[in-house]
Amino acid sequence: MQEIFSRVELLFDKEGLQRIQSRRIILFGVGGVGSWCAESLVRTGITNLTIVDFDDVNPSNINRQLMATTRTIGMPKVEALRERLLEINPNAHITAICEVYSEATNHLFNLSQYHYIIDCIDSLKDKMTLLHHATATPAKVFSSMGAALKVDPTQIKVAELWKVRGCPLGAALRKKMKQKHILPAQKVMCVYSEELLQNKGQKGPSEIEENSPIKKVQTNGSLSHITGIFGFTIAGMIIHDIVMDEEAADN
Repeated sequence: MQEIFSRVELLFDKEGLQRIQSRRIILFGVGGVGSWCAESLVRTGITNLTIVDFDDVNPSNINRQLMATTRTIGMPKVEALRERLLEINPNAHITAICEVYSEATNHLFNLSQYHYIIDCIDSLKDKMTLLHHATATPAKVFSSMGAALKVDPTQIKVAELWKVRGCPLGAALRKKMKQKHILPAQKVMCVYSEELLQNKGQKGPSEIEENSPIKKVQTNGSLSHITGIFGFTIAGMIIHDIVMDEEAADN
């Protein structure tokens, strides 16, 4: 199946493609951001990917989540996404874990075995916990800040966590880390946007997740082109790091 990556090899040469294919990645949260990130990684040659999410596909996911269709409603998100990714590359090793990541479940994940850890978690508490544990490993860590309430793709930016500005999720995360004295042990590159619109519509009954173990304060409007760019940006940063930054370090 190497021919499906011929354009990648053309850009990065055979050694660059082999670097990509040898890296192990774990991605937490496969919603509007994480699902597109996973797709981009697999299409670029990542063959060892673990995806983690507790939730099932529901109708309100269809407007922005890659694997969410009318056919996949009710399926665990990680299983629906795994099916999709294996259609792209049947030889990929896609591990789907249907589980909440939290302090209580952290022991289930051997984070030290990965080269890259991606945080696309919505829950503030669990996001802080993941970044705390992830940055204590040798892995490089990337995180998505809030992608809801945005429509302008030109305002999407990248910055280290402590330099993210204009993002309520980023500000709340830093505040909570300081309060709990739980600070990241290494830099975390984040994708974010300073744009912040307001909801105009009413939250529909189909969007209420009664059985969800994650209690969200508010459900906000969001669009696929924004969440997709967030996910693609994280994938792009990782591919750049694998091929360009590692190659420069070798030289």
